[in-house]
Amino acid sequence: MLTKGIHKILILLIPVFVVLRAQGQDNMKNNTSTGPLQLVFPAEAEWNVLYEGKEVNFHLQAKGGKSDSLRYSVASGLVKDMKFDSTGHFVWTPGFDIADRINTTKSFPVVFEGQNSAGETASREIVFKVNHVNRPPQVDELQPFYVQYKTQNVYKIDMGAVRDQDGDPIVFVPILEEMPEGMKLSAAGEITWEPSSQQFAILKKGPRYMEFYVEDQPSKARTKGRLKLDVTQMDLAPDFTIIPQNTVVRSAENNRINLRFTLSDPNGEEDITTFNFISENKNVPQSALVKNTPTSYEFIWEPGYEFVKDPFDTLSFNIIFYVLDKAQNKKERTIKFVIKNTVDESLRDTYVYNLYRGSLVNAWGLIEQMTEKEGQLKRAYTRAKKGKRSRSLLNASLGATTGLAPVIATKDQQTRGYITTIGGTTVATVGTLEATEVIGKSVNGLLDRFNYVMQKKNELQNKGDVFAREWGQKSARRQPDFIRKLDEFKALMNLSGLVALELDANWENKKEATDVAIKKTFKDFVPYTKDEN
Repeated sequence: MLTKGIHKILILLIPVFVVLRAQGQDNMKNNTSTGPLQLVFPAEAEWNVLYEGKEVNFHLQAKGGKSDSLRYSVASGLVKDMKFDSTGHFVWTPGFDIADRINTTKSFPVVFEGQNSAGETASREIVFKVNHVNRPPQVDELQPFYVQYKTQNVYKIDMGAVRDQDGDPIVFVPILEEMPEGMKLSAAGEITWEPSSQQFAILKKGPRYMEFYVEDQPSKARTKGRLKLDVTQMDLAPDFTIIPQNTVVRSAENNRINLRFTLSDPNGEEDITTFNFISENKNVPQSALVKNTPTSYEFIWEPGYEFVKDPFDTLSFNIIFYVLDKAQNKKERTIKFVIKNTVDESLRDTYVYNLYRGSLVNAWGLIEQMTEKEGQLKRAYTRAKKGKRSRSLLNASLGATTGLAPVIATKDQQTRGYITTIGGTTVATVGTLEATEVIGKSVNGLLDRFNYVMQKKNELQNKGDVFAREWGQKSARRQPDFIRKLDEFKALMNLSGLVALELDANWENKKEATDVAIKKTFKDFVPYTKDEN
């Protein structure tokens, strides 16, 4: 059975030997053809166009010649990392440092040569063109970003841990959805972040990570980087903010200064023990610092008019505000105060108000006196009209008495003489008095004086109403025109024509000059209020 099996195997192998022999004869015919010796390279198009980092591998072949025994070599152009043996096997992986982003292609001419045992040689130059291949940047593990509470934390990405093997410029690109709110990443790799109280509390529970891109230029190849965020393990000092955030506070005397403070501590608000201030000027009271809550304070201070002593215009000094925690960690800020010497406006306002009211009091009194004089003239005018009629009757009666004397006393001559004497003397005396207008004054003169008083009274009333309305407000009386207008109003009450009014210089007003009485005469008069004073 074994013999039969061997026979079957030999029968199957005979066709294989026949085919192989035929192929060998064909190769011998090709190699030993009568044509010249030629080198044969791969037939693919652009097989010699290579890329950095990509291997090229082929077997050099030959055709023609008088012998089938060949030996291959490289006549010139063989560079480092090129491998070529005498059997024609060529292997080369171009390095990434051959071309770059500026010179993107570099050529390498290589002369291949073949020689057979018959002494025939053939050579051919092949130019390998190597194209640049861009590699993305590389990012190593970064040091953690330890942040502090209520602090503008700054982290610079270590450029030793980020590199580009091609030497390309690199920029950092933030991944917004991966970054905490408020964090900023610059193109140069600088991270700034001031975590909020809630963000800091989250970090205290455990570290977080944020991702970003490192991108080379100009190819825009990206590699993702990762950064660990964690809270610092140091016992940090407390901190506080000031509103408004000014390092210099300028204010005038008698002007309220109000600063608000908000305290914070990375280790918890309960770690805060003290918040106070130290002033270079001892006239600033400690009571100016008011505590609202354990983390909220106010500085409320109003320097009086005597704070800056004459002849100085301003007074400058520093106040140091500080906060302490249980570990005596301290944070302090210095604020410079500049207080300006200021005139007490309330005193001047009171002074000019008294001028305003005093002038109206004088006008009010003069109007009252004119009103009284107007009544007197009115009554005198009425009597004068009645007196003229009485004089006529008296003259007639006295004349009749003189004429009737002889009739009444016909027999008694002495009585008749008395009657005549009395009647004549009376007529003479009445005539003399009538000539001097002692009995019953002139009606025309009284009427002129009455009209003049009314005219001056109305004029003073109108001017007083305008003056009371125009200068009733404190802001208006601060204008420089007030004194000029005041003098003009006073001049109206000092007219030389007032002498003709026959006003008594010793006249005294029986009424009190109250604000109600003045306002009754001058409707637009504005008394001083408590707030205004």
